[in-house]
Amino acid sequence: MIEVLRQVSGDSRAQLVLHPPRALSARQFVLLFAALAGLMLFSAGLGWLSGNVFAPAFALLHCFLVGAALRASWRSGDRREEVRVGPDCVEVIPAAGGPAAFRAHPYWVRVVVEEERVLLVSSGRRVEVGSFLAPAERRELAATLAGLLAASDGRNR
Repeated sequence: MIEVLRQVSGDSRAQLVLHPPRALSARQFVLLFAALAGLMLFSAGLGWLSGNVFAPAFALLHCFLVGAALRASWRSGDRREEVRVGPDCVEVIPAAGGPAAFRAHPYWVRVVVEEERVLLVSSGRRVEVGSFLAPAERRELAATLAGLLAASDGRNR
């Protein structure tokens, strides 16, 4: 998801916040896990009734593994990148509050698209932005960045 936080008309300053897309909310993830755990435990109960005494233990282990996988999937959705474009500086900040991974004057920054990757290039330095976005969102990001860079340095690209 590409979110434009700040863009004043007539001013070339903008801040883009990039988030990976999420299919489910936190509540929906909990409900999904509850439904999956219920089905696993029900199946384990049927297995136990038919003589498999280890079925409940394996079902609990499976519930733990599925829960850990769902939690890891949810936490990977917390990633974010910030791209700040101004008349005097372009910055890429990979994590909120972290140091800038890329900083350059907008006149020297180019947007390069290579094999579905969006790169900001300046003076031999390259940084990939939006690696977690879908291909259509990456194309939109490249067009947005090119427009912001053209507006920030006063030339058309």
